[in-house]
Amino acid sequence: MKASLSILNERQPVVDWLLLGAVGMLLVIGLAFIYSATLGSETLRSLPFYQQHHFKQAVWCALGAALAIGACAVPYPRLLRFALVGYWGCILLLILVLIPGIGTSHGWGAMRWIDLGPVQIQPSEFAKLGLIMALAHYLSRPVEELRQVRTFWTALGLMALPFVLILREPDLGSALILLPVTLAMLVVAGTPPRYLVRLGLAGLLLVSLLLVDVLFAPPNWRLKLEDYQRRRLLVFFGLDYTRFAPPQATPAELQRLRLQQQNDEYCSRQALISIGSGGLAGKGWRQGAQIALGYLPRGVAHNDFIFSVIAEEKGFLGSALVVGLYGVVLGCGLRMAALARDRLGKLLAVGIVVLLFSQVFINIGMNIRILPVTGVPLPLLSYGGSSVLCTLVGLGLLHNVYLHRRD
Repeated sequence: MKASLSILNERQPVVDWLLLGAVGMLLVIGLAFIYSATLGSETLRSLPFYQQHHFKQAVWCALGAALAIGACAVPYPRLLRFALVGYWGCILLLILVLIPGIGTSHGWGAMRWIDLGPVQIQPSEFAKLGLIMALAHYLSRPVEELRQVRTFWTALGLMALPFVLILREPDLGSALILLPVTLAMLVVAGTPPRYLVRLGLAGLLLVSLLLVDVLFAPPNWRLKLEDYQRRRLLVFFGLDYTRFAPPQATPAELQRLRLQQQNDEYCSRQALISIGSGGLAGKGWRQGAQIALGYLPRGVAHNDFIFSVIAEEKGFLGSALVVGLYGVVLGCGLRMAALARDRLGKLLAVGIVVLLFSQVFINIGMNIRILPVTGVPLPLLSYGGSSVLCTLVGLGLLHNVYLHRRD
């Protein structure tokens, strides 16, 4: 019996070609539609080829693929011995990005990038991966230690530090991504349910208080939120800005609030129009009127709203293909987590899968207006070097767990 099982194990493929195929297709789709989304801009078209977005994204994809291969070369238990070093390195980057002169906003109003000459890095993307590796290393301790309340609070502390720093940029969307990742890893690690129930209730209470604060609290009682974050929630819930105007507001002030609301709703409204106008099969690659005419803002079409570009040009069928490819990656990732040889590998795989699909859910959700607009990219598709680099490295670590499942 043991001999037959050994033979079956030996026949298992070393490389998961299904996962690699799905990831490769997503990268190609991303490059094609980044090119399409930036085609209508005269400024972008006039840039030299090596400065155009699709070329730079291709370079990041190649670098990410090389690092992913490197991440597979060393067994993950050996790599994760340095998890805390990587974690504290990410914390240092998150601190540096908040220092004027080092961090930059690129005109978006939030200090999220560090300029390194010809390239910029976004530390919050690296922090997501750094947290997963640190939590996987920390939570792989003996089960008896996981029952101690000190272990639970230390794990939350590992999450809270990057959460607060990312929130300080401010980048609420990226900060919130850390919550489901941490919760999933705590569950898989075997944390006592009573701790998780209390954590869930505390989270529900905080969300409820936040919504009450945004929707109903008078100005003097409100929590400190960035103005644009509050307005995004008001837009999502469809509330009229003028209802929050002071009683003595003049007609000119009320008109200003109405114009502000129209501006704030513009991106999400145009994204939804783009998706709806694509129909079943779309208008064709590079034939999207919303993009060509600039109705879908060109500053965000190739990153936050790349899904809307795909939906307009390739319709429901193209959108379904993208969602299906993400489904393949999800299924492969969950299978790899199930086949992991130890709890360390299982935790690492689950953290990466939850990170990837939290971002997919949030980004597509904001494109179809079932979630508020945030700056969360669509993994492997949205333009952004740090995002695609960290996603590919994460997938490399995921495949590392699969490669060493029989060691």
